[in-house]
Amino acid sequence: MATKENKRQVRELVEALEQRVHAGPSVGRAEIQSARDFLRQNDFSPASDYFNRLTHLEGRLQGRSPAVIRPGAKRNYGGQAAGYQMQVQSIFDHVILSTCYAGDFNTRRGRVKISHRFNQEGRIDFIELKFLRSLHPLLNGELRKLLTVKEFLSLRKDWYETEAHVLKVLPQELVFLYEDIFRCPRTQILAWLLNIGHGIVADLLQNLKSRKNNGARLDLAGPTAAEPNLCWPNGASNHNGNGSAHRNGNGRAVCLAEEPNGHGPMAQNGNGNGSNGSSLRSMGHPEQLPLETLLQDEVAMPILEKVAGLESVVETISATEVLVRYSRKSLF
Repeated sequence: MATKENKRQVRELVEALEQRVHAGPSVGRAEIQSARDFLRQNDFSPASDYFNRLTHLEGRLQGRSPAVIRPGAKRNYGGQAAGYQMQVQSIFDHVILSTCYAGDFNTRRGRVKISHRFNQEGRIDFIELKFLRSLHPLLNGELRKLLTVKEFLSLRKDWYETEAHVLKVLPQELVFLYEDIFRCPRTQILAWLLNIGHGIVADLLQNLKSRKNNGARLDLAGPTAAEPNLCWPNGASNHNGNGSAHRNGNGRAVCLAEEPNGHGPMAQNGNGNGSNGSSLRSMGHPEQLPLETLLQDEVAMPILEKVAGLESVVETISATEVLVRYSRKSLF
């Protein structure tokens, strides 16, 4: 079984190869094969996303002249907007939105990071959970793909509906997002997890554009305290999973609050969110740009605009597979 160190090494290796395919220097097919050998030698599952990413890289190299270098850059934005503390990564042809949640459960404290990856047409690629501080310490630092669109690297980017893999057993730490989440139907939980990503992006863009137009400071007031309405009465089983105080799927604030000394989370409210947000990363990372500079990102902004205009429904196929269907958000 792959160790944490193996996972770190392969993540850095694959990310470096992806960056070189976009920006140079050129990648040799022998390097891709060497990366595959490393995965096999260290017992990575054949279903690992790393194998798919290497296959996608190989396909990108077919027919390309070694002298051709496609410009690109990986940009990392962080900060607070519309009451959320978030990180937005603009990476060549996709965007990753990350938010943190913390709280207590059965006298144990924990926190997780939820990341939504969206393709250039605003569709979800995957939703990933990282255990920053698990209720079960052995899981600290581990990653779990909550939902992964099948073959998303080679799939048509503006898909209307497609199948996705989901975890058979969802992590207990999702109670930090909403304390009664496991009282709700599974398909509605999955749809809500997907739609909160779209909703947070919509709130972010609205806030940043308002700041630009009004020349005012970012609104740091937290979002509504209304709980996400995941469980609908009267047999409304076909609800699209956007039940909350906002149609876009947002519930309470999605912030990670830290103690003033930066050594740990401060007291949280019922859903695990403190009254003040802090950075997803520690201070002293000059490469992280302010969120408001996203408005000048020619790669990220078209993607985020599409993300903000979409919502989805989820239908069950099996315990580990679902059908995800997209539609445009209603204005009313």
